[in-house]
Amino acid sequence: MHSSIIDSIKRSTLCHLCLAIIFFTSGLIINFGQLILYCTVRLYSKSLYRKINWYLSYSLHSQLVFLGEWWSSSKVIIYVDKEEFPKYFGKEHGYLIMNHAYEVEWLLGWIILERVKILGNAKAYCKKAIQYMPVLGWNWKFSEFVFLERNFEKDKKNIHHQVGELSDHPDPMWLVLYPEGTRFNEEKHKASVEFARKHNQPELKYHLLPRTKGFIASLPAMRGKVPAVYDCLLVFKEDDPVEPTMRNILMGKSVTAHLYFRRIPLEEIPESEEGMDKFLKNLFVIKDKMKEGFLKHGDFFKYTENVPRYEPLVTERRYFTLLNTVGWSLVVLIPMISYLFKLLFSGQLVYFSIALGIIGTFFFLLQNLLSMSDIKKSSAYGTNSKKSN
Repeated sequence: MHSSIIDSIKRSTLCHLCLAIIFFTSGLIINFGQLILYCTVRLYSKSLYRKINWYLSYSLHSQLVFLGEWWSSSKVIIYVDKEEFPKYFGKEHGYLIMNHAYEVEWLLGWIILERVKILGNAKAYCKKAIQYMPVLGWNWKFSEFVFLERNFEKDKKNIHHQVGELSDHPDPMWLVLYPEGTRFNEEKHKASVEFARKHNQPELKYHLLPRTKGFIASLPAMRGKVPAVYDCLLVFKEDDPVEPTMRNILMGKSVTAHLYFRRIPLEEIPESEEGMDKFLKNLFVIKDKMKEGFLKHGDFFKYTENVPRYEPLVTERRYFTLLNTVGWSLVVLIPMISYLFKLLFSGQLVYFSIALGIIGTFFFLLQNLLSMSDIKKSSAYGTNSKKSN
């Protein structure tokens, strides 16, 4: 009975409104703080700016991690070298290569980054238009995410410059790349296979053929600064009762993710463009076999050779994401709810309309945030393929 009541509360529209108020209001406060620092501290010390921004970025990102770890109690099982995990993870710069098949892979990646204590320095490649979005987009702009126009001729110099800047970061950071460029679905997979056959490339069953030019453009700026590539394969069991979507996470429904991690020293990756191209495509051939083994037999290593076999490791969630979200709820939610109640029950139509407008704005922002991860709204495979594959 107690569990059923809690589940009903988590599914309620009022609860979702409260979460939206906390996230977007605190986000705007954080954005304002970042703007002040960007216009002042950064002019005199980029290193100090980055150290302070670590905490601001963490405070925003950890609210989303809270949804995964505490609100939905989702589980993350990682398969990793137990000796390398405490030695390297979170202790060095890393280039994280992930597959792109689910709505929530970014959130599961952030959960791992939180548990190795570098969530504040999570970086990624993003569409240029995202930088203009309030809260997350502005935060990513101030946090030096790599924004792309999906045109390689325009993006090449920008990638080299920005990745080089990130590689000089004073504290450990991870830059995340999704080489497939868009999330997997049957239509995109068909286009990927046709492209592979036409150009004599590997045909993958569970992934899209990776676009390698961004990877090739990034690595030269990392050499000597970023010690390793972290190969990550994320898989959910097909018979899991809850589909891994952000809407289900928001509803408080728990999912269980399985992530395989392999640390590859950067010096082991060829320096020639042809060699880097071959390396990345071979990485996805291996990912494909591992995913097939896991989906069919529950074993990543069923169809692979020369891939290190790691036993599962369950890492414990930390309390910082919970405390951060509770703290912001006290600072933001109580005065905002009080203000909205005054407007709603003021007895004046104009104030009542303002309250409804504020509430509607929060719901609009929430739906917009959820749609960012919606597979149905992701780009088509092969867009600008001549420039980006």
